[in-house]
Amino acid sequence: MAQIEIYTTSTCRYCHAAKRLLTQKGASFAETDVGRNPDKKTEMIQRANGRRTVPQIFIKGEHVGGYDDLSALERAGKLDNLLA
Repeated sequence: MAQIEIYTTSTCRYCHAAKRLLTQKGASFAETDVGRNPDKKTEMIQRANGRRTVPQIFIKGEHVGGYDDLSALERAGKLDNLLA
């Protein structure tokens, strides 16, 4: 399975949806809560090309985007290949 990193906050419904989708796919991920670790938010913004919202998702070190982007990959049938 691919290495997955996700930046989240505990109150973000899109973060919960992204984690649920990844879990349904059987994918494990490393989660960083930027609400609890504000110093990590700067890291997230830099890695996500200036995007400030959560979630921000990285698969195999590549920025995928947020939940809408992850969901679009799933609808297009491309997520499974990315996770392999």
